[in-house]
Amino acid sequence: MTQGGLKQKVARLRQAYAPHDYRPLGGYLAAMGTYVTVTASLAGLVRATGRPVPDRPAPADVVLLSIATHKLSRLLSKDAITSPLRAPFTRYDHPIGSGEVMEQVRDRGSSTRHAIGELLSCPFCLAVWVATGLTGGLVLAPRLTRLVATALTAVAASDFLQMGYAVAQRAAEGGDPDEK
Repeated sequence: MTQGGLKQKVARLRQAYAPHDYRPLGGYLAAMGTYVTVTASLAGLVRATGRPVPDRPAPADVVLLSIATHKLSRLLSKDAITSPLRAPFTRYDHPIGSGEVMEQVRDRGSSTRHAIGELLSCPFCLAVWVATGLTGGLVLAPRLTRLVATALTAVAASDFLQMGYAVAQRAAEGGDPDEK
């Protein structure tokens, strides 16, 4: 098949997949390829270094990495301070509280740029990448990874305590302090 014929086939597939919406299938494919490459590189590094891979991760590590993944994914995808990392791929929309912002994916530009914007602004999407990195870190550098994950877990717990405190304070004051 010629390159022109392949492009036409891909264009028809894209149109059949999402006739009324722009879906950057090429960008998604590039993101998946990058993820597979990163994961394969981590596996190759583990193999090359001879690090043992546990048959079954310890339940405490699963809990620690789960909470750390949640926090790091939100920090990277929603925190106002990390917005410069997302700025080439997203556009600021509005604050959503607790130091977080809502951003819109930039629709103009390449499909790869759009897909990266979706990935970087979605904590659920980013969690797969973060969990893969932390899991690889647990095999390659377990002490350092547990230390970093512990710090992220402490921050996540602090976030929930801060929110709980704010709710308790509003209840004690008889309503929303911003309304006074």
